[in-house]
Amino acid sequence: MANVCSSGFYWLCQLRRVRRSLDTTPSRRSSMPVMLRVDYCNAVFAGSPRYITDKLQCVLNAAAHLITNTHKFDHGLSHLLHEELHWLDVPERIHYKLGVTVHRCLQYKAPEYLVDCCTPVSDIPSRRHLRSATQHHLTVPRYQLSTFGRRAFFVAGPMVWNSLQDSLHDPALTSNSFRQSLKTNLFRRYHSDTHDFEQVRK
Repeated sequence: MANVCSSGFYWLCQLRRVRRSLDTTPSRRSSMPVMLRVDYCNAVFAGSPRYITDKLQCVLNAAAHLITNTHKFDHGLSHLLHEELHWLDVPERIHYKLGVTVHRCLQYKAPEYLVDCCTPVSDIPSRRHLRSATQHHLTVPRYQLSTFGRRAFFVAGPMVWNSLQDSLHDPALTSNSFRQSLKTNLFRRYHSDTHDFEQVRK
C-alpha cells in the first residue's frame, strides 16, 4: 500500500512540474500512470478497513485536483470526481474490479484458478430449487477469519457478484455491456446518497 501511494504521488509531482513549466493543465490521459497504480491489483483490498482505502483515495483526490487545477480544500470534491471526471471512489473501484473479474470467470475468459473460485448455485444439485439459482448467484464458501478469509477472492468475488442487481447476472451480457451497466449502477449510489442527505436536511 505504501509503495502504491508513494508511486502515485511521485507521478503527480512530475505532472505538476510539467504543468507549471508549460502553463497548461494536464489532461485525463496524462493521469494514466497514477490511475494505473491506484487500480493495480486493488481487488486485494476488498473488505479492507476504511483507513486503508482512504490512503488510495487521497491519491485519487490529488489527481483530480491536479487535472482540474483546483486546490485541496476547495468545496465540491464529490461533484468533481463523480460528475466532471466520471471517476469512481476507491471502494467502488474495488467493487467494479471484482465484478468484472467474476464476469470474466463466468465467461471462461479468466485463468482457471480464478474460474474454479466461482461456482454457480445452479451447479449444486441440492440447491437448484432455490431462488438464488434462478438469479444466477454464486456459492459463498465458509471462511474462518473475518479479516483475511473474507477478503480472499473465492469469498469476496461471489459476495460482490451476489450483491449486484439481477439484470447484471444475465449470462448473455457481453463484457463491454456488463462493464458499462456495472459502472452506471455504481454511480447511481452516489446520486442516491445525495438524495438521502438532502431529505435528511429537509
